[in-house]
Amino acid sequence: MMLITKSILKEVYPKRKSDVHKYDYGALLIVGGSEKYSGSPAFNALAALAAYRAGVDIVEVIAPKRAAGIIATFSPDIITIPLEGSHLSKKHLKKLFEESKNKFAVVIGGGIGREKETLKTVIKYLKEIDIPAVVDADAIYAVAKNKKVIKPNFVITPHAYEFSVLTGKSLDDLTVNQRIKEVRDAALELNCVILLKGNPDIISNGKQTAINKTGNKYMTVGGTGDTLAGICGSLLAQNVEPFKAACAAAYINGRAGDIIARKKKQGLLASDLIQVIPDVIS
Repeated sequence: MMLITKSILKEVYPKRKSDVHKYDYGALLIVGGSEKYSGSPAFNALAALAAYRAGVDIVEVIAPKRAAGIIATFSPDIITIPLEGSHLSKKHLKKLFEESKNKFAVVIGGGIGREKETLKTVIKYLKEIDIPAVVDADAIYAVAKNKKVIKPNFVITPHAYEFSVLTGKSLDDLTVNQRIKEVRDAALELNCVILLKGNPDIISNGKQTAINKTGNKYMTVGGTGDTLAGICGSLLAQNVEPFKAACAAAYINGRAGDIIARKKKQGLLASDLIQVIPDVIS
């Protein structure tokens, strides 16, 4: 088991050559949002902006029409693709596969909701794609229903309760060492990377396990999980292997939160983190 330190940044951010072009540093697709959850567009926008700040060249967000329209207002940097209807459904699969063809990674789950049709659509989508994926939030409820769709290049990012939904095992009242064992065992069984969000974060692919101690008590505010997912997706799209991408994302997100917390404490917002991600990386 290892402790993640700032040295990981040199591993995931090698010096850039001068002769580079658009798409050399990846293209990321974010799938999220619904009409029901009015806050979800903001969080998906946070994920997209965090992904950009973490170095990916292109980010597209595909979401139901109302959510896509709201996301587009956050920044001209975010490309949005609207879907007809109020929530993700099987009629959108063709478009999802089409938009995934020229992407290097995908982040899925933020604010999509837990409609039966939506969860089934997520399962069908994940079953067919071969690009790396960050499976977050409501998408965790989907893969919990059909674990056969989980692949080695998936990073699943649960908090403690979502971990129990995924594995059927509660982490309540467990020591850190006991949590580490549960995460490692689950990652080995599911054959993927699990990034358990907490204090500390625990990351494992079943063979390698790491803990991240950046982050603080003020990061309980909504949206910090979305920035984490965006950073991780960004690194995956830049061809960083899943375990290392998850470790680096946890470090960067937490370190950004630590910088902001020095001044803002309980006034910390997830949107504040985005502004200092480049400072952490540099």
